Amino acid sequence: MSLAVPSTSAVNGAPLRIAVVAARYNEPLVDALLRRVLAGLRAAGVKERRVAVVRVPGSHEVPVAAAVQARPRRVDCVIGLGVLIGGDTRHHEMVGQSVSHALQRVALDSRVPVINGVIVADTVAQARARCTGRIDRGAEFAQAAVAMAALKRKFSR
Repeated sequence: MSLAVPSTSAVNGAPLRIAVVAARYNEPLVDALLRRVLAGLRAAGVKERRVAVVRVPGSHEVPVAAAVQARPRRVDCVIGLGVLIGGDTRHHEMVGQSVSHALQRVALDSRVPVINGVIVADTVAQARARCTGRIDRGAEFAQAAVAMAALKRKFSR
């Protein structure tokens, strides 16, 4: 991921319905990411009662729950959250690619935007920087969700 922060546009999030599917694996980091996502959604005006948070065991389970949340007319956008950290093998990369492809498939099949907020990092330090440090990926995921949810509503008219 780039360290460049994308530009944002003002979108009224008040009417939007957002689902957040968050893994429990690497829970302290995912929880920090979730807090930042929820803060970003609030900052965009999304009402707390219009945000559903679903927890799943790990990142590999995020796409299934995202598909359930993306049922027609249920939500305007889904955000999938997880943290995969490298170890002695490249397993985190394999899971990351699998989850990424599956989340894209959910979006294309359901026609509901899905934001891939699964962090794939080689080290704990890299993951921390993106979940709790100066790189605020949570806010970026929230901004992308609000923008895509508004776009979906515009196209649905």
